Amino acid sequence: MAIKVAIFDWDGTLVDSVEHIAESLHQAATELGFPALEREAYRDIIGLGMVEALEALYPGIGTDEMKAIRDGYGRYFFAKATTPQEVFAGMTEVLTDLRAGGLGCAVATGKSRRGLDRALITSGLGAHFDLTCCADETRSKPDPAMLTEILRFYGLKAHEAVMVGDTIYDMEMAQRIGMPAIGVEWGVHKEPALSRFAPQAIARSVADLRIALAL
Repeated sequence: MAIKVAIFDWDGTLVDSVEHIAESLHQAATELGFPALEREAYRDIIGLGMVEALEALYPGIGTDEMKAIRDGYGRYFFAKATTPQEVFAGMTEVLTDLRAGGLGCAVATGKSRRGLDRALITSGLGAHFDLTCCADETRSKPDPAMLTEILRFYGLKAHEAVMVGDTIYDMEMAQRIGMPAIGVEWGVHKEPALSRFAPQAIARSVADLRIALAL
């Protein structure tokens, strides 16, 4: 794969945070009287921006109710910092080797800017990235606005970059602008769902990802 930039999703791709996100959403919603949902429902919307995620979980939710859940979610989620131990084993080395090979690295995430900025510091991953884009600054996945912004920053075409992510939203986002994608199976969605968007490869392990990235 002849690429110049690797673009990574954050939660479920670089960092093992899926269950903490799901639990934080569950706690924030149920304490306000919203019905408890199956854990898979909370997991399935990870990758979307918060507004889009809550609209999917609770159709018809009002603006004030959404703000209340978001505030509660922030309290629960930020009570636990992302540490280097939450980074999936081997992913720090993937980033290090990409940079050593002269490639750019960027992030396109459904996290808020506040959440990502904190996680970049506490995880120890921040120094690896030239640019990071968040849904609350552009548009939620699967809209490709974040990818377009990253390509503009580097002055590249879509085929010169690759999107690495664990959700169908990552795969569809890349597909919409003709960008190669690599799906990873250690996060939210598995191969049958990821395959619907014709990724370049699906990695079941970090070793598989390294092969797909020619590391």
